[in-house]
Amino acid sequence: MKQFIPTLLAITATTALAQPLPNTKPLKIEGDLSAQMVAGIDIFLTQKLQESTTKRARFWKHDDSSRDAYQQSISANRKHFRFCIGATDKRLPIKFLQLNSTTTSSSILYADAKVTIHTVRWPVFPGVHGEGLLLKPTGAVKARVVAIPDADHTPEQITGLHKILPPRSQFALRLADAGCLVVVPTLIDRRDEWSGDERVAFTNQPHREWIYRQAYQMGRHIIGYEVQKILSLIDWFAHENSLIPEPVPMGVVGQGEGGLIAFYAAALDQRVDSVLTSGYFNQRNRLWEEPIYRNVFGLLEQFGDAEIASLIGPRALIVEHAPVMPINGPPKPRPGRRGGAAPGKITTPPYESVAGEFQRARTMAGRIGGKWQLAKSTAPVEENALLHFFTGLGIPRKILPQPRALKLEFKPNADARQKRQIQELTDHTQRLLRFSEYERHENFWKKLAPQNPEMWNTQCDPHRTRMWNQVIGRFPGADQPINPRSRKILETEKWIAHEVVLDVWKNVFAWGILLTPKDIKPDEKRPVVVCQHGLEGVPMDTVTRDKNQQAFRYYSGFAAELADRGFIVFAPHNPYRGRDAFRVLQRKANPLGKSLFSIIIGQHNRIIDWLETLTLVDKTRIAFYGLSYGGKTAMRVPALVPRYCLSICSADFNEWVKKNTTVDARYSYMFTGEYEMFEFNLGHTFNYAEMGALIAPRPFMVERGHNDGVAPDEWVAYEYAKIRRLYGHLGIPGKTEIEYFNGPHKIHGAGTYKFLHRHLKWPPPK
Repeated sequence: MKQFIPTLLAITATTALAQPLPNTKPLKIEGDLSAQMVAGIDIFLTQKLQESTTKRARFWKHDDSSRDAYQQSISANRKHFRFCIGATDKRLPIKFLQLNSTTTSSSILYADAKVTIHTVRWPVFPGVHGEGLLLKPTGAVKARVVAIPDADHTPEQITGLHKILPPRSQFALRLADAGCLVVVPTLIDRRDEWSGDERVAFTNQPHREWIYRQAYQMGRHIIGYEVQKILSLIDWFAHENSLIPEPVPMGVVGQGEGGLIAFYAAALDQRVDSVLTSGYFNQRNRLWEEPIYRNVFGLLEQFGDAEIASLIGPRALIVEHAPVMPINGPPKPRPGRRGGAAPGKITTPPYESVAGEFQRARTMAGRIGGKWQLAKSTAPVEENALLHFFTGLGIPRKILPQPRALKLEFKPNADARQKRQIQELTDHTQRLLRFSEYERHENFWKKLAPQNPEMWNTQCDPHRTRMWNQVIGRFPGADQPINPRSRKILETEKWIAHEVVLDVWKNVFAWGILLTPKDIKPDEKRPVVVCQHGLEGVPMDTVTRDKNQQAFRYYSGFAAELADRGFIVFAPHNPYRGRDAFRVLQRKANPLGKSLFSIIIGQHNRIIDWLETLTLVDKTRIAFYGLSYGGKTAMRVPALVPRYCLSICSADFNEWVKKNTTVDARYSYMFTGEYEMFEFNLGHTFNYAEMGALIAPRPFMVERGHNDGVAPDEWVAYEYAKIRRLYGHLGIPGKTEIEYFNGPHKIHGAGTYKFLHRHLKWPPPK
């Protein structure tokens, strides 16, 4: 929905007009309250990020009394880390690498007296392979090593086959020359060439973001996928070691994005004897500034880089502070491509920041971190860091040879390989999407045999808790005095409107407009309808009846209309306004295991707290009605806030998981700039039918325009049918409805008004 900036000529708070409501203080805040709300939430989340470092200790009980005791003490943390990064698919067994040869070409790209280089691939899970290079030393194998380049470097560049990097940076070749068997995998890069679908559109999303978006919704991650490719190689190394009487050590080295993957892989797999991470390790409280493909839901709640390092103890860890290739954002949109990629940057961190986090890791691991080294280098994977890596493997440092240049330059078909890698991960994620409904059935519907409306809420309580804690993210309840402030801003023949502000947490407030009918009798209690605006909207958008304003095209003045009908109306502001300014809130919340709706739920609970204090309000009849992003709110907030007695979702209800994940429909958020939409693992937990089930047995309605571009009618009908079936099984089919109308993305206000009158027991106008 486009941005609305309503003109407030009729509601300017003059001295005569700005009288507060009873039992409230005068509201004196001036300026853009929407921007001030977003800024306050930003401060709140920044503080939570800063606090996360010390609060992680409650999740850890490191026991360094022995190696076995240490591993036992961190086993649950390692399991949770695996889930966070989406490295959960079962890998295929592997006994060999496939040499990529044909009747016209050999797998051998280069051979000399020291090394032979093959092009290879290996299975990871069905339909997904790793691809890269195998460097076989001529003599005895002293160690088996995975050497991982940065995402924008190819395997050929760090082996010297493609002479882009200087010999000192060709660390895979140096390892092979030292007698290591080396595999160099391809990472998904940061270009945008294949980020899209020819049936829909192409975008400027880096390839890593393209995979991240769809995988995140399915509880997977580009990071997890690539870690799994590395662990498959460790599986192969272990198999090879099982065939010889004296197994050789195994290690992982990575630079830049490869440093991240190496670090995470070693944290998960205890078979890795030594790991060198170059240009990645740092304090992570500013993770929200990095590219979105590094966004990991819940990471910082339990894991900074120090905590991840503690999963590596007592094995060898070498952290190299070295310059990284700066990333200032996604590719600029090219002609014929959509924009909308998420902002994000990568810079070389200060050495002091890296050293501080490294020391924190050492302190955490205690005696178990004795093999850890911090190196400071002027280029990635320099000699000093490699020597420490060799020590960690238990092989002599003196065998590290000097850099050399190969006599042959090979120009690889890296584009074809990159395209295959992207397509395989896309296909795998789309398979997860297709089968996700079965997992939701197993985890939700199969465990909830509908019996009767009275028992349904109790049956749903564990799932409601799971959705709030694991998907949305739960902050504690409001901890500030409610401190209501108000000012009168508008009056008509039938009602008076007051702007209201309520405190929630420090720096976080709720804000909205209360419309109070004038004909309320003494001691009468009326039902309330909370009318929620959509993306880039403000409360007045739901009130205005000025047909010249763009807001009226979407909202039809539904808050004012409902007040005319005698309902008390509250039109709150939700903080999804300000484009990247509010999307940053999601970026800051996600690493804490929270989301924008974690804030919104707190605000709505506070709004209800206040509404329930008003003598004219019947607290058992507070309903919710939202359009577009307000419709998203209608699915999530009433599902978790049972004090809303009814919910109406307008211009949003659809097959939500599909809308966020599919790559072959124009309705998908895969092709838009709304990069905050994706909710980790929602695909395997709660689609809109499951959210609707958490609203039941309360009345629930969908308002749907046939021409609404949110999704096709077929998606809407398919998902709604599950809710209608549930209400039927509960014996309350009259408590749910769907109304279709000939029209676009807007409030229709026909069947929904009747629905409100009927279920809120308020007579319709004569």
